[in-house]
Amino acid sequence: MKKWVVGVLAVLMTINLAACGKEKEASGDESWTKIEDAKEITIGLDDTFVPLGFKNDQGEIVGFDVDIATAIFKDYGITPKFQPIDWSMKENELDNGTIDLIWNGYSVTKAREKKVRFTIPYAENDHIIMTRKDSGITKREEMKDKILGTQESSSSYESFLKNPEKLKDLVKDEDAVQYASFNEAFMDLENGRLDGILVSVIYAEYYLKQNDKLDDFNLFNPGFKGDSLAVGARKGDKALVDKINQGMKKLEEDGRYAEITEKWFGKAMELPAE
Repeated sequence: MKKWVVGVLAVLMTINLAACGKEKEASGDESWTKIEDAKEITIGLDDTFVPLGFKNDQGEIVGFDVDIATAIFKDYGITPKFQPIDWSMKENELDNGTIDLIWNGYSVTKAREKKVRFTIPYAENDHIIMTRKDSGITKREEMKDKILGTQESSSSYESFLKNPEKLKDLVKDEDAVQYASFNEAFMDLENGRLDGILVSVIYAEYYLKQNDKLDDFNLFNPGFKGDSLAVGARKGDKALVDKINQGMKKLEEDGRYAEITEKWFGKAMELPAE
């Protein structure tokens, strides 16, 4: 009888431990606890994407996203480490544990929602075409048989593929030349190797303003729907995402979000509607 009772207790303990383990895994609490204990979190970014995350003249990684992330984690006593990555491999870097978050103008798309857990949106973005002023190209129809460039694995390219009637069916070879970064695409546009680039309006306007080239280029919308920018985490890291969401709302409530948007975009803004 005693052996039977001991056996039942052992089985019950095993079931209970397994259930606790599954609950812990599902909640993502283990991931947040590790970050809290380490007092550090690694954020993956494309360090050429102005003004969200990029290297300044001193080689420091700065930007709107960098300031937002730093402010949020400072409240938790955690130091963010910004890790430049190959943007085309961002989800792999996240899954492999090389980084803890993707945070750098990362647009919310249905395809990406299958791979990552998103935070609430913290900014909005549109995809536009940039052409040289001397090309005379000022609208989508004039891109017919023209050479288009964009960044590989970017949300701009995803929009291009998902809406072929907007642009893909028009341009030369019905495809865009893909680059590792928008900076490289812009160089080819300036040098005449491209007729236009499909790019984030946030990047385009900031880059041209900083380089005093707004008057040298045309910017126009090819008709793509705008999207929201959010932070991408591993699917199981719900607690981490919840902490970031809470932190973003706190920044908006105490005015720091408006201060940071004023710094980078020249105007105070609010978080987008969820």
